[in-house]
Amino acid sequence: MSPVPSLLLIEDDDAIRTALELSLTRQGHRVATAATGEDGLKLLREQRPDLIVLDVMLPGIDGFEVCRRIRRTDQLPIILLTARSDDIDVVVGLESGADDYVVKPIQGRVLDARIRAVLRRGERESTDAATFGSLVIDRAAMTVTKNGEDLQLTPTELRLLLELSRRPGQALSRQQLLRLVWEHDYLGDSRLVDACVQRLRAKVEDVPSSPTLIRTVRGVGYRLDTPQ
Repeated sequence: MSPVPSLLLIEDDDAIRTALELSLTRQGHRVATAATGEDGLKLLREQRPDLIVLDVMLPGIDGFEVCRRIRRTDQLPIILLTARSDDIDVVVGLESGADDYVVKPIQGRVLDARIRAVLRRGERESTDAATFGSLVIDRAAMTVTKNGEDLQLTPTELRLLLELSRRPGQALSRQQLLRLVWEHDYLGDSRLVDACVQRLRAKVEDVPSSPTLIRTVRGVGYRLDTPQ
C-alpha cells in the first residue's frame, strides 16, 4: 500500500460522490471517481487503487455485478455503499466478495475509519508460520499456500484466517471475530463473519460443504482445526 492510500470511488449520485471525494481527500486519501460501474471497471484497468468504495445501486451494471467481475481477477479490498440495510442486500453484496459495507447516509470520517480498518488487515505481522494439514500460513510474507499452491485471499479473508490460526482448536465467537478482524462492535454485523467464512472455506477446504479446517461451533462461532 502506498503512503497515501489511493481509492476508487464508484458512485452515480453527483452530490454524494463530490462530497465523499472532498471529505476523503481531506482525510489524506488520493481519490479517483467514476459514476457508473462500466467506467469504474475501465478506470480500474488503467490504475490500481488500494481500495474500492462501490455503490450498490448504479445505472447499467449494478454494484453487485461490478464486485463479482472484480473478484474474478483481483483481491483488492471492496467496501459497499448501500442505501438500505436490508439483510438480502447486505448478504448478496458480501457473497459477491465485498469486505465490508456502510449504509447511507454516511459521514466521510466514518467511511474513512472503515477504509483504514480494511487497509490495516494487509499489514505484515510476526515472522512465524503455521501449518494445518496441506495449508501453510506464512505470517512474514502474508501468504497462504495449499498443497504448495498460492491462494488468492482478500485482506479480510487473510486476516480472518490469521486470527483463527492464532488460537487453533479454540472457538471464537462472531463478536470476537468482528472486533479482531473488522474492528466492529455491533453484533448485528455478524453476517460479515458468516459470509467471509463461506468465501474462505471455498478457497482453503478440500470440500467446502464438509469443512475439516474451519469448523462451525454451534451457538458460538468458528474454530480452526488441524485435520486428522
